[in-house]
Amino acid sequence: MTKIDPITLATVWHAFQTLVREMRHMVTRTSQSYLMSQLKDVSVGLWLADGSTVAMPQGLLCQFMGTKFAIQAIREQFGDDLHPGDVILTNDPYKGMTVHLPDWGFIRPIFFEGELIFFTLVRGHQVDTGGSFPGGYFPNSYDIHAEGLCIPPTKVFIGDKERKDVMGLILNNVRWPEAVRVDIHAMVATTRFAENRVHEVLKRYGKDTVMACIREMLDRSERAVRAEISAIPDGTYSGEAATDDDGTTLDEPVWVRVDITVKGDSLTVDFSRSDAQRKGFVNCPFAASYAIAVGSMMLLFDPALADFHNEGSVRPITVITPPGSVVHPLYPATVGAAPVNVGHQIATAVGQALSKARPDRSMAAWGKRRGDYVSSTDPRNKQPYVRTTFDYDGSAGAVSGHDGATGPLSIGSLSTVMRSNAEEMEIRFPWRVVKWEVARDLMGAGRWRGGGGIEWRAVNEGSDGRMATGSSDGDSTPGPGSQGGYPSPCSRTFLLRDGKPIRVKPHRMVEIRNGDEVVKISGGGGGVGLPTERPPERVALDVRNGMVSTEVARKIYGVAVDPASFCVDEAETRRLRAQLQTEWDVVIDEKSLSVEIVPVQVG
Repeated sequence: MTKIDPITLATVWHAFQTLVREMRHMVTRTSQSYLMSQLKDVSVGLWLADGSTVAMPQGLLCQFMGTKFAIQAIREQFGDDLHPGDVILTNDPYKGMTVHLPDWGFIRPIFFEGELIFFTLVRGHQVDTGGSFPGGYFPNSYDIHAEGLCIPPTKVFIGDKERKDVMGLILNNVRWPEAVRVDIHAMVATTRFAENRVHEVLKRYGKDTVMACIREMLDRSERAVRAEISAIPDGTYSGEAATDDDGTTLDEPVWVRVDITVKGDSLTVDFSRSDAQRKGFVNCPFAASYAIAVGSMMLLFDPALADFHNEGSVRPITVITPPGSVVHPLYPATVGAAPVNVGHQIATAVGQALSKARPDRSMAAWGKRRGDYVSSTDPRNKQPYVRTTFDYDGSAGAVSGHDGATGPLSIGSLSTVMRSNAEEMEIRFPWRVVKWEVARDLMGAGRWRGGGGIEWRAVNEGSDGRMATGSSDGDSTPGPGSQGGYPSPCSRTFLLRDGKPIRVKPHRMVEIRNGDEVVKISGGGGGVGLPTERPPERVALDVRNGMVSTEVARKIYGVAVDPASFCVDEAETRRLRAQLQTEWDVVIDEKSLSVEIVPVQVG
């Protein structure tokens, strides 16, 4: 066996970690769609020929953490018919082991001296993938084929030459073929860039040394994660979270339930108590459920490991997802809303369970997604468009010892998708942003409070059209707090038409008109620890900064803050905290659209 010195090991390890960061930077700089170039809804990575993960960047868990299953599907389908310069495209959740149809993955086998050594992936959310409504995330498709073009593992490049007939067929089935074509070539070029960089490492150090380094990388990560698991007392820890409904059977929550059993230095993540798969589009395919489960678990491991996770990190973890459940649907179940709706709940439930196992690292739920897809015509160029963004989502949940950050987006993306800027959106789409700010009081209170909620308002200056709210959640299913912290508050979306608010629930399709103002008020992250244990000076600082009102400071935190000087009245605070008994909800008034606090309704 080849012996390696520490310097070589570190250099090779960081070469691969740096490579995947460069890949993600390259594809976001060369793509042109709003989703990929501005919002960075894209993931990349590097795997061994057997599918073992070598290097993973910051990215969307559902897009890349389960890629080993896609690679195994490709190996099974093509066998020895893989060659240098091949690029395989798939978005099929069942035959290609992906997440949902808008996420197209381009996978390139990397050969060295005639031997298949690695695979590399670029997966990104396309502006359109066909189907019943532009963009994706639309409820009530008959089956997955109605959700869009379903591509099993298919060679789109052979010997680095595009198969124009195959690509022409694909592009003929999307609504903006030129925009998709540009993004496709950005993604394929990035896989070629990765191949060149990997060849440089192999030529410099030799295959035997590089493979020895990778074996050591995987073994070290495995030992580190097993040490983390060993620090957890043996036992079973449970968590649960729900999405509002499945978009077909309305106003009936869909539950994800997990039992994490720790035994020594390994653990089992069992989703057997989760709901059965639904007719509606919230089902999350196996590969994505696995990816989100193991990826979100790493948030509660030692943060020093964050940049070094690989296949070794998941060796001690077994994931059970019963076929026919919402976390492992069977063909031809619809899965369009998988990443946001059930996917987000997987991360939340796993975080809740592990927070019970490791209270010193406990984490509250993050704010839920508040997305939509709007399609109409831009009067400036008379062209149809589809618009989506992450601008209006809530923020991160608190963790033990720290408030939740205000601004990070979606626990399932590890906050690597981005909010845009108002000017960019207004240039690309006929929407005028009139308000975009943190919503005061709209976060889970706690000793460590959640990140702030968001209020976003924009006016439709385009034609009449339609809005699909499939990528929304959290009107009726708040994410949990931890250790007595308040949950993530519920959210609301409205259309202001002729000055009157019309409520729009998640997982619906509604008509929009020119002049309508869309109002999104999103709950922030949940809190950790009792609010009455938050240091009074921290509450006063939140009041000064406009995050918390004096009313919430008084009624929920038990802190009396002077509204002019922002000083704490210590005597009154002691009195309030000694007698504080009423529990309060933070809610959004559906007439005034303001944030209010009301007593918790019992029963």
